[in-house]
Amino acid sequence: MNSDKIKRIVRLNPENISKPVGKYSHVTIIRKNSTLYTFSGQIGTDNYGVIPDSMNEQLYNTFRNIEQILESQDLTSDDVIKVNIWATEDIDWDFLDARWENLFGTIYPSMTIAYVKALGLPELKIEVEIWASK
Repeated sequence: MNSDKIKRIVRLNPENISKPVGKYSHVTIIRKNSTLYTFSGQIGTDNYGVIPDSMNEQLYNTFRNIEQILESQDLTSDDVIKVNIWATEDIDWDFLDARWENLFGTIYPSMTIAYVKALGLPELKIEVEIWASK
């Protein structure tokens, strides 16, 4: 992460609360005069719009779609400030963590994960929403 981004986006885990239980930051601070980007939730479609049956295949495609949408706005994962994840079935944490680290390295955005009964289409098993700042 370059020094300009470190000054513009600050990620913290205050010592007066317990450490994060996962790979995320408790606090993300965005300095003024930054542009805020919100994105619709990304789902596990492939480049042809096909939704695979497997949760891990959907998760793989979702993270690829996130990389592509960031690139479309000249953003990188360093610009991501918040991630919301909704899943309809158990997440394979080893698989998710590998994709997470591939995208974010070791400087994590703030994150929320929830298990829900259903998403926008019955075949969807995971949806990931990101917010970014630049």
